[in-house]
Amino acid sequence: MTKPQVFAIILNWNGQNDTLNCLKSLAKADTTGVFLSVIVVDNNSTDGSVRQVSKLFPSVFLLPQQSNLGFSGGINRGIRYALKNGADYIWILNNDTVVDRRSLDFLTVFKDPEVGAVGSKSYFSPGHEYHFNRYNNSERGKVIWYAGGIIDWQNMYASHRGVDEVDHGQYETTGDTQFITGCSFAVRAGVVRQIGYFDERYYLYLEDVDYSLRIQRAGFRTAYCPQSVIWHLNAVSSGKPGNRLHEYYFTRNRMLLGFNYAPVRTKFALIREAGRILLGKSALRRKAIIDAILGKFGRQYEPE
Repeated sequence: MTKPQVFAIILNWNGQNDTLNCLKSLAKADTTGVFLSVIVVDNNSTDGSVRQVSKLFPSVFLLPQQSNLGFSGGINRGIRYALKNGADYIWILNNDTVVDRRSLDFLTVFKDPEVGAVGSKSYFSPGHEYHFNRYNNSERGKVIWYAGGIIDWQNMYASHRGVDEVDHGQYETTGDTQFITGCSFAVRAGVVRQIGYFDERYYLYLEDVDYSLRIQRAGFRTAYCPQSVIWHLNAVSSGKPGNRLHEYYFTRNRMLLGFNYAPVRTKFALIREAGRILLGKSALRRKAIIDAILGKFGRQYEPE
């Protein structure tokens, strides 16, 4: 039986140390029965990332870009390369992750032909929890960041199941999930060929939810695999959640996502919310709403 070709795609933007640590962990992953190739797409870093990756990991395929293409644009460059080079599965990984030795166990879930994509169980990296003082030292490394995705269609919010909980085995069942986080997102190459690439209008944030929903619309299931484990530093390249970059792109992209997928009642609620934002005090959120109304997507904001 021919071994499946898995291409792991890591997007880097001035994250040299995190990317190198991710690559070190991938080098230790159990690849029994699989050919694993690694692609690093560099979004025009200025910290010497490309040089160091090339020096320390010469087998990695490096794809330097001439500008910052955002998450969706950068990942798409890697996906195109993987498809051209015979990928059976594409595994998107945040550069600020460390993978467990058994992280490729998500492949077992693809034995079901109805499964189009699979997400890993994700923990906060020890010491990087949202609520640092809530946990003792023995619990660090076992605080859940993602154990499946939940979409609140009435309010158009996507959240992580189990977030901030200490893992006591409560999410150990493989099964369907409403969305997969782009932190660790494995997808069949055949599905990508059928539905296309990530939507580059999003640039940052919620493109993973959009892609999960497109996979489901195409008739495939999106699944969660607790045997595949990673640790996540969380929002390293874009700053902590709630910063201005997050505020702009999340506000704008939530409108794009909602008007593409939400029920009619929710769309009216989003229109009312947009009106309140336009009359509100936040100039940044007003810009996000105006850009959404005008169809100004992609890279439209960079913090000063």
